[in-house]
Amino acid sequence: MNRRIAILDAPSNLGLRPPTTTSVPGCAKAPGALRDHGLVERLGARDAGCLTPPRYDPADWRPGDGVCHAPAIARYSTALAERIGAIIDADEFPVVLGGDCSILLGSALAMHRLGEAVGGRIGLVFVDGHSDFRHPGNASYVGAAAGEDLALVTGRGQADLAAIEGRRPYFRDIDVVVLGIRTQDEYRLDLQAAGIVTRPVPLLRTEGAARTAQWAHDQLADCAGYWVHVDVDVLDPAVMPAVDAPDPGGIAFAELELLIAGLVDTPHCLGIEITVFDPDYDPDGSYAAEIVSTLVAGLSAVRRPEPAPEPAAPVRDGADGPAGVAPGAPTPVGAPGAATPVGVPGVAPVEHPPTDAPAVVIPPPDRPDPVAGPAHRADSVIGLAEQVAAAGAAARDTAWRAGRTPEPRFTVRTADPADAAAGAPEPGLPAAEPAVTEATASATAAGATPEVAGPAGPALTDPASDGAASETVPPEQSRPAEVAPEQVASGWSVLTRAAPRQVAPAEPAGPPNGPPAPADSGRPRRISAADILTGRPGLAPGQRQPASDQGADADPT
Repeated sequence: MNRRIAILDAPSNLGLRPPTTTSVPGCAKAPGALRDHGLVERLGARDAGCLTPPRYDPADWRPGDGVCHAPAIARYSTALAERIGAIIDADEFPVVLGGDCSILLGSALAMHRLGEAVGGRIGLVFVDGHSDFRHPGNASYVGAAAGEDLALVTGRGQADLAAIEGRRPYFRDIDVVVLGIRTQDEYRLDLQAAGIVTRPVPLLRTEGAARTAQWAHDQLADCAGYWVHVDVDVLDPAVMPAVDAPDPGGIAFAELELLIAGLVDTPHCLGIEITVFDPDYDPDGSYAAEIVSTLVAGLSAVRRPEPAPEPAAPVRDGADGPAGVAPGAPTPVGAPGAATPVGVPGVAPVEHPPTDAPAVVIPPPDRPDPVAGPAHRADSVIGLAEQVAAAGAAARDTAWRAGRTPEPRFTVRTADPADAAAGAPEPGLPAAEPAVTEATASATAAGATPEVAGPAGPALTDPASDGAASETVPPEQSRPAEVAPEQVASGWSVLTRAAPRQVAPAEPAGPPNGPPAPADSGRPRRISAADILTGRPGLAPGQRQPASDQGADADPT
């Protein structure tokens, strides 16, 4: 999928109540705040302009008068549907910046028109901290369309909003998937009764954001395509308080990034809208910057990088240079299949056998903590339990997504653990690169082949078995190991070895009538098969998992 992104501003605040009697909702400023942080440039998107909304003026609205601003919202929704339809007709991917959640009516109208044109149904993935399912059938009165948008687009509510152009409903109940609501949502039972499938935050975290995105896609398999609605109040207030109705128990930015990436990574996704961010609660712009970073990373799947050019064809020996090298091209050094040049101190000239995958060293990524809030401020950091859950979920999802590619991608190079105990540099770090290269060259000169994560997979060593190889992972089961939250924060790669940790000596433990477990030798230990299966590396040999740590995949909330 390679579609150009078109960013359209829809700065409507008509669907919200006024924060005070003398002010208006600030979410109309959100598109400008996000653009100020380079959203358009960083996405390489086309600027599709701004659809200016009518004036916000609740006047003398009273409960019982129906939805406030209803005529203005209906006119704006019709105009917004026209703009979204034009973007899709140009084979572009619309990213609509709200505004409040009432802009969903314009998107829904555009999707219904599109479904009618192609002869199929269009679905909706509704990512929101609230169900927004209030309607006259379950509430004493209605008023703010931003709290009723899901009810309106599924045909519930007053006809001037729920049946624009005589189209009712815009989305059928069975074509809607709701993600991220809280377990205590007021209308969750009404959603269940309507047949609308939901995945609240605890279940979303248990299953993981990437798997949840795939699950949502599977629920809409009968649809010709789907639209994605994202209300940023799906995030926990500890990391995103700049919304009109913050509600504890939300997800982290890393999880939202994975969710968006999974949802848009298919031609069936027709577009996305972002709503409810209020810059009035973000005076220094840190939350806007975090939203932009999340969107840039999540939407990277829409436009994939161009494939690398094919290598130049080899030429024969002659005046232009040696055989196998194109004219004017430098001779590759240390590349698979290339000879090491004579004259490099300490390295014998050897011929490296070709491998299916290049050996790579992954440096620690230079990016913010995926769980902490903007600028790592103390007042923006989610609780410790949520940090662990979010980091674990992000690691599981990243490993799961990477595991979907069956071809080997990395060459795993290992060194003797005794070298590490003696103070040798860790493999995978820049300082250790010469040592690893020499070890690989020596092994190759002796007739051995460096260990490659290929058909048989790398052997996993269990410390409890005195270093014996305990399991060989076949290629169809060889997925990247889960990473502990500490490793995610420090940027260490599981392709080498777990980061050194200070582990307190454990009391010898063993069977009641058997020999005691061996004491910790103090060496840096390798990740074992049990570690990978449980996702909990770092226990000393013989140390038991605490009882309070059982079932850690359950959501802390």
